Amino acid sequence: MTQIGYTLSSEEHHPNELVQHAARAEEVGFDFASISDHYHPWISQQGHSPFVWSTLGGVAHATDDLPVGIGVNCPIMRYHPAIVAQAAATAAAMFEGDFFLGVGTGERLNEHVVGEHWPEHPIRMEMLEEAVEIIQKLWQGGQQSYYGDHFTVENARLYTLPEEPPEIIVSAYGERAAKAAAELGDGFWSVGPQDVVETFDEAGGEGPKYSQMSICYAEDEDEAIDTALEHWPNTSLPGELASQLATPTHFEQASQMVTREDIAEGSVVTDPDPDTHVENLRQFFDAGYDHVYVHQIGPDQESFFDFYENEVLPEFE
Repeated sequence: MTQIGYTLSSEEHHPNELVQHAARAEEVGFDFASISDHYHPWISQQGHSPFVWSTLGGVAHATDDLPVGIGVNCPIMRYHPAIVAQAAATAAAMFEGDFFLGVGTGERLNEHVVGEHWPEHPIRMEMLEEAVEIIQKLWQGGQQSYYGDHFTVENARLYTLPEEPPEIIVSAYGERAAKAAAELGDGFWSVGPQDVVETFDEAGGEGPKYSQMSICYAEDEDEAIDTALEHWPNTSLPGELASQLATPTHFEQASQMVTREDIAEGSVVTDPDPDTHVENLRQFFDAGYDHVYVHQIGPDQESFFDFYENEVLPEFE
């Protein structure tokens, strides 16, 4: 079964607005929501970066049965995995089963703030494997200890647990990470219709497969392109810059290379024709994803909600 979700963009909105957007997304008919977990926005123009676990408490009480997940949390540096285990268990208890935990190897932008060395990706992958093991162990209940190469847990017990542990959805962008996701988690997470979803399947991966479609809806396409360039130019940066640059200032400097043409011809959907949005969503589903969440770039969320409620979501009923 395919599902269409909504992106709660922590980098762009005040936490109270995110709570309101989640309630509106449920009202409009989105099947689920994903919320980002950042310490910094990508660029200062985005303007926000609230603590995701606090925001989730508000979302849990503003929605009735909208499944919500973190997309994604990095449980290896800024957070110790034992703390993520507790936070996610609390969130899952508040959402009464409608919560899922996305995890990944993170970006230097968010993780370097605690002053630790930023390891290369293979090391971060080792750390993530240990972190997932710790989280799953603590969700079993009872007193737990763990002594690994990267993390230690001593005499820890979670007293507030959900009836069922939430799914852990592992983020991956390369083949090695996709294979690890197939072994580690309960599903697969990516951004854009990445081909590595096939690697996840071939490695025996099971469970839901999530990906994000970035759009900027406005009645005029030129306005949409300008808004996307102003608020989300980082989406057009190449290679591994997203995981390696350390501050919003660095992203702003790198984003000076991004042009209107890059946005118009890149990965952001700016065409206001509903058929274009329907076609792009179907491309994700055809690529193997069964959960696609839509990120509306910029401050105007209400026009987007009206557009999707009336023109796009009905095509998938």
